[in-house]
Amino acid sequence: MPDALDRQIIRALQCSARAPFARIAEAVGASEQTVARRYQALVRSGVVRVHGRVTPASYGQVEWVARIACRPDRVGALAEALVRRPEVSFARLASGGSEIICLLRSSASDSGDTVLLKELPRTSAVLNLHIDMILHGFGTGLSAEWNGYGGHLTAEQQALLTAGTEPPSGPYREITDEDRPLLAALAEDGRATHARLAAETGWSKGRVLRRLAALEESGTLAYDVDLLSEPLGHHLHATLWLRVPPHRLEAVGEEIARHDQIAFAGAISGPHNIMAIAICRDTDDLYRFLTRQIASIPDIVGYEVSIRVRGLKQAGSLITGGRLTPAPGPYVRPRGTGRGERPRSSKGT
Repeated sequence: MPDALDRQIIRALQCSARAPFARIAEAVGASEQTVARRYQALVRSGVVRVHGRVTPASYGQVEWVARIACRPDRVGALAEALVRRPEVSFARLASGGSEIICLLRSSASDSGDTVLLKELPRTSAVLNLHIDMILHGFGTGLSAEWNGYGGHLTAEQQALLTAGTEPPSGPYREITDEDRPLLAALAEDGRATHARLAAETGWSKGRVLRRLAALEESGTLAYDVDLLSEPLGHHLHATLWLRVPPHRLEAVGEEIARHDQIAFAGAISGPHNIMAIAICRDTDDLYRFLTRQIASIPDIVGYEVSIRVRGLKQAGSLITGGRLTPAPGPYVRPRGTGRGERPRSSKGT
């Protein structure tokens, strides 16, 4: 079970995924060797994965959330097909194992369901399919990251970890074939050293540094910290589907995103206009969260709760055997698609 220092290291990574171990050590008050050893232990145990990803908007893509009602005897094959698709960034079984909830990327001009159904084998297993576009991700910086496990950092610690960095300012950079080895290495290990990245690409360290800076500063390249919540003492995941009046959408969404239990909150199209993913310790913890914290937010006029049965994929990781493992292949801009516009400062999935 990760201890208090491990949890602070995890929070430091959420604050600055590629911060040097020496800087993390200074922030959390431990030696560089201890921090490096603890981090490697967390990675080996499958609790933490840091990986790089190309921002979907940089190549004209948007994200969709799909709810797929399945025949119970066919859900396993469908789930396996979905998690192996690089455009599917998140997947879980819910509703007693008969529903798959997933996030996927496609062009804004595509409804999403066409792309999804084309890729699914034996689609007679699908009883119902509902897809909505993710319009906006609430929260910025650490307020957009799950922190129910603890490991809080002071403002001074956060400032130390982010010293010398600025929010992405755009415009997005074009991804070329030469970038693919770099992106593949970062998808496997977002904290890969510059020496390793130079070896993978055949570039000099100076070229690696310059290209990383260009991709990161433009918002084209971002980093995710995937966490396995069970070893951190949180065993219950729920997806909340909320309805609020349009004039309260922004305020309610931002308030929800600030709660430690929330791993993601976003505005979506469809009959429910906010989706939020909550990670709680157990059933009682979720009940208290719903009845005390969510219920205290004005103007939530309706809600639905989907309980996760099993996690399948999150961001760049598969969940197999109670461990996070690399997902197949990085998802980069398909050839022939357009480039996006200047990125938002807020963080999405």
